[in-house]
Amino acid sequence: MNKKMLALTIIASLSLLGCDKAPKPAVDTGERINLQAIYSVTQNDIDKIAQQLDVNYRVVTNIPTDKCDSKIADGACFEVELTFTAKQAIAAKDWTIHFSQIAPIQSFESDDFSVKHLNGDLHQISLQDNFSGFSAGEQKTLLFRAMFWSLAESDPMPNYIVSSPGLNARVIESTKPIIDKDTGLELLPFVAEFTDPIKQFKRTVDDKTQWLSSEMLYQRNSVLVEDKMAVVQAIVPTPKSVNIDPNKSFVDISQGFSVSLGNVKHGDVDAALTRLATLGVKTNVSGLPLRLSIASNDNKVIGSYKLTVTEKAINIVGVDGNGVFNGLQSLASLITVGESRLPVLSIDDEPHYAFRGMLVDVARNFHSKVFILSLLDQMAAYKLNKLHLHLGDDEGWRLEIPSLPELTEVGAKRCFDVSEQKCLMPQLGAGVDENSPVNGYYSVADYQEILKAASARHIQVIPSLDMPGHSRSSIKAMTARYKKYHALENEDKAKQFLLEDFDDKTQYSSVQFYGDNTINACLDSSYDFIVEVMTQVKKIHESAGQPLTRYHIGADETAGAWLDSPACIDFIANNDQGITQMSELGAYFIERVAGILSKLDIETAGWSDGLEHTSVDKMPAIVQANAWDTLFWGGHDKVHQLANRNWQIVISSPDVLYFDFPHEADPKEHGYYWASRHINTEKVFQFMPDNLPVHAEFWLDTQDNSYVADDTKTPLAKGRRFLGIQGQLWSENVRNDDMVEHKIFPRLLALAERAWHHADWAVPYNYQGVKYSQKSNTFTKKMQAKRDKQWSLFANTLGQKEFTKLELGDIAYRLPTVGAVVKAGKLHANIAFPGLTIEYQVNEGEWLTYQQPVTVSGKVKVRSRSTKGLRASRITKVN
Repeated sequence: MNKKMLALTIIASLSLLGCDKAPKPAVDTGERINLQAIYSVTQNDIDKIAQQLDVNYRVVTNIPTDKCDSKIADGACFEVELTFTAKQAIAAKDWTIHFSQIAPIQSFESDDFSVKHLNGDLHQISLQDNFSGFSAGEQKTLLFRAMFWSLAESDPMPNYIVSSPGLNARVIESTKPIIDKDTGLELLPFVAEFTDPIKQFKRTVDDKTQWLSSEMLYQRNSVLVEDKMAVVQAIVPTPKSVNIDPNKSFVDISQGFSVSLGNVKHGDVDAALTRLATLGVKTNVSGLPLRLSIASNDNKVIGSYKLTVTEKAINIVGVDGNGVFNGLQSLASLITVGESRLPVLSIDDEPHYAFRGMLVDVARNFHSKVFILSLLDQMAAYKLNKLHLHLGDDEGWRLEIPSLPELTEVGAKRCFDVSEQKCLMPQLGAGVDENSPVNGYYSVADYQEILKAASARHIQVIPSLDMPGHSRSSIKAMTARYKKYHALENEDKAKQFLLEDFDDKTQYSSVQFYGDNTINACLDSSYDFIVEVMTQVKKIHESAGQPLTRYHIGADETAGAWLDSPACIDFIANNDQGITQMSELGAYFIERVAGILSKLDIETAGWSDGLEHTSVDKMPAIVQANAWDTLFWGGHDKVHQLANRNWQIVISSPDVLYFDFPHEADPKEHGYYWASRHINTEKVFQFMPDNLPVHAEFWLDTQDNSYVADDTKTPLAKGRRFLGIQGQLWSENVRNDDMVEHKIFPRLLALAERAWHHADWAVPYNYQGVKYSQKSNTFTKKMQAKRDKQWSLFANTLGQKEFTKLELGDIAYRLPTVGAVVKAGKLHANIAFPGLTIEYQVNEGEWLTYQQPVTVSGKVKVRSRSTKGLRASRITKVN
C-alpha cells in the first residue's frame, strides 16, 4: 500500500473525520506519516483560499422535482445553488470544505465538486478528479438538493471551513456572520436574498402562508387604540383583582420610598427593591412609606399578595416571602419611568399556574453567565419562577463536573479535531476557534452564582442534561476519557463511565441526523455515569443554597439505536427485568434513571414523547411531563393521556411557545418554523393553555390551513388541571446573547401574562370532549372582542411603559417592523406597540421621524426605533 493510500485509509478510519462511532484505539505501529509530503496543498494555500474564495448560497426552489428522492420526507426537497468565486487564482488541490447544512443533502450536480453528508448537520465538499483550480475571477457552482424545505434566509449556517490533513483548518472569510450596526442582529452576507414568493417562500402548493407586507401589517395594527390613562394603571402580568379609587387618582413618589420590612427577610425582597432603584425610585427615609409584611394563609396559593397604594402609604402583604416579592414587582410594573406618581388602588392577586417557566438551550450554542443573570432579572420582574436550563446536548456539555473534567475539556468545545480527543467537530457552523462565544461552559462557581441569583428572585433552576438521545457531547467526552486511560493501561478507569458499545454496528439516524448520539442503555457504565453526574450536580446545588429537587432527563427523540449492540443483545437474552424486545430499552432506560433520581431525592421531569412509553407503576409518584406536541397534529391527545396518569403537565406547545421560531412570516425573520411560521407576541397573548383543542377555532397549521381538533377520543379526566406552561428557546441557529434576547423578548411578557393571569375571555375546558374547528364557534365574538380589547391595552403598556424598563436592563428585545401604506400620496404608518418611534425614508434619503400622515413620492422604507434610540428594527419597504 503506498503512503497516500495508507493516509487515506487512516483518515477514513477516523470515521468520516470524527463523525461516526469511535473505533477501539489503534495499535501504534511506530510509522509516522508526513501528510504534507503526500498532499500538494500547503498552509499558505489554505490561508489564501480562506481569504480569497467568495461563497454565495442561493435557494433556487422549494418545489420538488423528479430529482428529489420520493422515499425521503414524502418527496419534499429544496434546491440550492452554491457558487464559489475566486478573487485571485487558486491552483491548489487536495483541499476540502466542511460546512453545516441542517437538512441532509440528497444529490448534487457539479463538474468540479462532490458533496456528502457526514453526521448531524456536518457536510463535506470535495474536489473532483478533473478539478483544475480557479483562475482570477472564475466562478464555479455546486447545485445540491436537500430534504424538506428552506424558507428563511437564516436557515444556512455560517463559517465554512477549508482544510487539508496535517494543516490548520481555516474559516472562509466570506461565510462569517456579521452584526448589523443599526439593528444589532446577526446577518449572513453570503446568503442570497429571497425574491420569489412561490419558489422560495412556500412549502407546497397548499401552503397559504402570506409573506407579511407593510400593508398587511398596517391593517393588523389599525385595530389598536391608544389609551394612556389605562396604561398608567396597567400591570404586567395582569393581577387577579384590581380596584381603582375614582376619587383619589394619584400619589406622589418623587421622594422615593421609605421601606419597612416588618417580618420580611432581606433575602426575600432585596432583588425586588434593587429593581425599583433601577427604575429611578430610590429608598429614602423621607419618602412615601412602603410597608412590607407576611401574613400566612393556607387558603392562598404560594406567591399570593395584596398591594394597597394610598396617599399616605403603600402596603404589601404576602402569604410568604415570595408573595411580598411579587407585590413589589407589581409596584415596579405600575411605575412609568420618568414619572413621579402612582395611581391609588388596591390589588388582590395570585398566580394561575404554579409552574411559570422559561427554557434556554445553552447546549447547542453557549450563552453567557451575564445573559442568564440578566434573564433571571426579567423573569422575576414578570413573576416567572422556573428556569429550565438545557445544559447538555449533541453539540455541547455546559456544566463543569469536577470528577469528570473531559465533559468540559472536550464536550464544551468545537474546533477542527478529527480525533475528537481535544474537542468536538464543528457542528452548527461553529467554526474552528475553540474560544468562540458559541463554545464554553459554566464553572461550578459560575453555576452557583446563577443558582444564588435565582434563589434571590424566587426562581427554581431545573437543569437538563439530555439523555439517552441528544447525548453526543457526553458520549464523545467519555470516549476521549476511555482513550486517555486506555493509553495509560488503566482499563478499569477507562471503562468506568463509557457510554457506547464499540462493537455496536447499528445504523441509525436521530431526528437531527446523528448516527452516534444515543447513550447505550445496556451498559452498566452508562448508569454509573448518570449516578456520578447527578451526585455531583446535587452537591453543587446544595452548596449554593438551592437544593436540587427536580431534574429534567430529556428522554425525547431517541433514535433506533442499540439494535446491533452486542451488549444489548446479551442484555435482552439474560436480564431479569422482563425486557424481551429491543423496542423496550428506551422505556427501561428512563425508568431506571428515574429510579436513580428517586434514590437521590430528586423528582423526575422529561419530554412527553420519551415518557409516554414508560410504565406508570415503574415510574415515581411525581413526574413532570413537558408536552411539546403540536396542536394541529392532535397534540392535545397525548397531553391529556399523560395528564390522566396524574402526572404534572407543563404545556410547552411549539405552535405558540417555541420562541426560536420567527415572530412573523417573512424570510428575513430569524428562526426555524417546523410548527409555525409566525409566533408574534399577540399570538402568545391569545393562548388558552387550559383548553388546548379550542385553538382549532382560530389558529392555523404550519401552512396556514385550518384544522380540526377532536377531543372526544381522549378528554381530560374530570377536574384534571395542568401544572403550568413554559416558553422554549432552542439555540441551533442562535449564536449570540443579543439574538437570544431578540427571540425571547417581548414574547416573554406575554408568556408571563398567560402563566400568571387567567383571562376572563378564555373558553373553559369541556370535560365531556368536543370536536373543535372553525365552525364550532365556542370562542364567541363577545369573547374575541374582550380579548382584543385587552390585547390593545397590553400592547400599549409594552410600548409606553415596559420597553423602557427592558432597555434599562440592557435587553435587546425585538423591535417590531412597521405597518405602512401610501394613500393619496401620503404615507400612513402604525406599529404593533404604540409608543415606539416610527421612522421613514424616501428615495434613500435621511431617516425622518414619523408623527402623522406625510406626503411622499418614490421609494419609501420604514422602521421602528428603540426608546433610547440606540437600535432600529429591520427595514421594510412600502410598495
